[in-house]
Amino acid sequence: MSNRMSRMARKPLAAALFVALVAPGMAFAQSAKEQALEARVAQLEQQVQLLLSAQQQQQGVIAQTRTEVQQTRAEQAAMAARTTPALPAGKQPIQVTSITPGAAPGTTFKFGGFIKADFLATRTGDGQLADDATGRSLYLPGQTPVAGAGGSGKRSGVDTNAHAKFSRINFGVDHVADNGDKAGAVVEMDFFGNALGNQTATNTYGATLRHAYMYWNNWLAGQTWSNFLDAASIPEAVDFVGPTDGVVFVRQAQIRYTNGGFSVALENPETTLIGASNSDRGALPDLTARYGWKGDWGTFGVAGLVRQLKVDNQATGADASKIAGGLTLGGKWVVGDSDSLHYQLTGGQGIARYIGLGITADSAYDALRDQLDPTGVMAGYVGWRHAFSPKLRTNLIYARSDYDNDAGITGPLVTRSVQSIRGNVFYTPMPKVDVGAELMYGVREIENGKKGDISRLQFTTKYSF
Repeated sequence: MSNRMSRMARKPLAAALFVALVAPGMAFAQSAKEQALEARVAQLEQQVQLLLSAQQQQQGVIAQTRTEVQQTRAEQAAMAARTTPALPAGKQPIQVTSITPGAAPGTTFKFGGFIKADFLATRTGDGQLADDATGRSLYLPGQTPVAGAGGSGKRSGVDTNAHAKFSRINFGVDHVADNGDKAGAVVEMDFFGNALGNQTATNTYGATLRHAYMYWNNWLAGQTWSNFLDAASIPEAVDFVGPTDGVVFVRQAQIRYTNGGFSVALENPETTLIGASNSDRGALPDLTARYGWKGDWGTFGVAGLVRQLKVDNQATGADASKIAGGLTLGGKWVVGDSDSLHYQLTGGQGIARYIGLGITADSAYDALRDQLDPTGVMAGYVGWRHAFSPKLRTNLIYARSDYDNDAGITGPLVTRSVQSIRGNVFYTPMPKVDVGAELMYGVREIENGKKGDISRLQFTTKYSF
């Protein structure tokens, strides 16, 4: 039994010795594993910190970008608010994309014009205007009937005409590049073309080109007002032009350079001849130069024109040329808060087609000498404008032009002088709406001393947009 007990006692002792011997190794192994795990955890924590730092930087960039986007949108909204009328609550803009998708980004598109209806009652003292005459729609001094020169010598009755042919529309684009260069274009038309229907029923008329030009910085190319003309000095009239007898009035193709108040242009040449069924042109363009001033006092400008008159007719053998030219000056003088004076004076040789929608021709052809005889001209007008109130105003206008003809070449029936006086009143019941009435009296005299007159009462309504 003692042996059995001895063996049983030795087993716990052996177990204790085994634990005593193995425990340090196990502790050592556990310590090494824990150290490795702790190192791994430290590494992972470092990576997490790096990720968190990167995420914070990205969030900062995103926040900054969002702020810049919001600021840009706010600026765009402010600009749009300054240029675009506010929309009613709940309304959306009709135009959500550019109306000129083919244009450079940032291009501005413009559309405008007016609707104009005219009602005219005309009476002539020395004949009658033909029913389809242009002079039935607007005042053309050269068409005033004179006995022997388009007139019968008998006073006409009152002829009434009504039309809306002078209504017009225009389109334009403007662009400013990043470097400051400016470019753009304009097209304008009215409906004063040939009749496409009749006055019995349809009263349709063709569209006509008024302006079509492009510009780049100081340069302009295309059709617009002649550089010899000062459109700003023309007084307001119910008639299409107004002071037609004495005004410079031409639109034509040209190349123009402008720098400040100075401008110079090469313009389409055209020589009109007295008694000829067609006109002619030479090799040289018309050269015009202008300088203008403007301020609170008004405007003033002076311009010169040099041109070549030319006839080259192989059928008749006519072949001659001559240098011609003239000067014009005029402007608008602001007399006070309610009054202004408009004026122009023009003189020269061989420039008649620039005056009054071609009252007479630039030159006569002397077949005996095979040379041109330029028509001398002196023309001008003065107009006074008075505003009774912001809605009511009146204009009184006198215009005249005289022509120096060699009756031995031209004959006795060519125009020697034309003149007219007109008074009008305009009422503007609301912005962009005008209602006007005008009374005009004009006289045309021919070389043999005979005269014819025209009287006209005209009403107009116009809505501009």
